[in-house]
Amino acid sequence: MTEPSQAVDISKFKPETVYTIYIAASPERVWEALTSAEFSRRYFYGFAVEADLRAGGDFIVRAPDGSEHISGEVIVCEPPHRLTITWDVNWPGLVEALGRTLVTYEIEAAGEAVRLTMTEAHERPLSDDILSGGRQGWPTILSSLKSLLETGKPLAVKTSPPARMLAALKALGVALPG
Repeated sequence: MTEPSQAVDISKFKPETVYTIYIAASPERVWEALTSAEFSRRYFYGFAVEADLRAGGDFIVRAPDGSEHISGEVIVCEPPHRLTITWDVNWPGLVEALGRTLVTYEIEAAGEAVRLTMTEAHERPLSDDILSGGRQGWPTILSSLKSLLETGKPLAVKTSPPARMLAALKALGVALPG
């Protein structure tokens, strides 16, 4: 077990999105899927998680082209039960406009399955328009993870960022990709 990183005051983050899913897999297998580039590329539509699994370690999600899409820091690392990370999307001006995001995965044995709870929390209050991106994306990503672990095949569902989220970001002066 590693102690929480002292660089980020997690007490000021407020949960905005909570998603719970049950997966027919062991806690160790779910942990591996959440923290491995090999697994994440398969269920996260080509995005690869790279994590230095210790408090203060780097957390990176690379886009399919290899660019750094998300950067962050491991805050709490308790394999295979709890991982808390900062999750900052690398769009110019995004973190400055919205504050930082904190993602926590809690993995609990539930009989022959695992209950995976993902919480997305934010440093400051955000509008429903801004939050619509995570609220649309997380269920798709985690359902694809579940499908991969249970059947060997990820889901073929692809989504785009919600138009209302993109419009709200643009109104805040965030430079959108593409």
